[in-house]
Amino acid sequence: MIYRVAGRTDVPAIVALLADDELGATREIVGEEVDAAYWAAFEAIDADPRNVLIVADHHGEVVGTMQLTFVPSLTRGGAERAEIEGVRVRADRRGSGLGRSMIEWAVEQARERGCGLVQLTTDKRRMAAHRFYSRLGFQASHEGMKLPLRRG
Repeated sequence: MIYRVAGRTDVPAIVALLADDELGATREIVGEEVDAAYWAAFEAIDADPRNVLIVADHHGEVVGTMQLTFVPSLTRGGAERAEIEGVRVRADRRGSGLGRSMIEWAVEQARERGCGLVQLTTDKRRMAAHRFYSRLGFQASHEGMKLPLRRG
């Protein structure tokens, strides 16, 4: 398994991963062609040095994805924090240990960068994800809130 920065050719596979679950199926834009909004988002992420879109590549196939965002902060003594977002593992690879490996890899990237904290959010309806992240040492220490401004 190789973890690498996603390229433009990976976008269709990433979008498919994002849509391939009960919640994603209701909020992602799926069609024959990748929607222009995803291409614009990819370009913005790719151009931003504080954002990294990662794919788990197994013999040339994208089997997982996540986005890492490095956030400067005045809290915690001015420590940068890493945010892990959009974690997905292809359905046929779930339960294989890939998700654990991906998160451990992301935490190590944050550690190497000198981050003081790794944070993530997960939908309250994803109870299995809550158990998964807890087993990896994450604590549900804060209540997250979101305000949708448009579809999704």
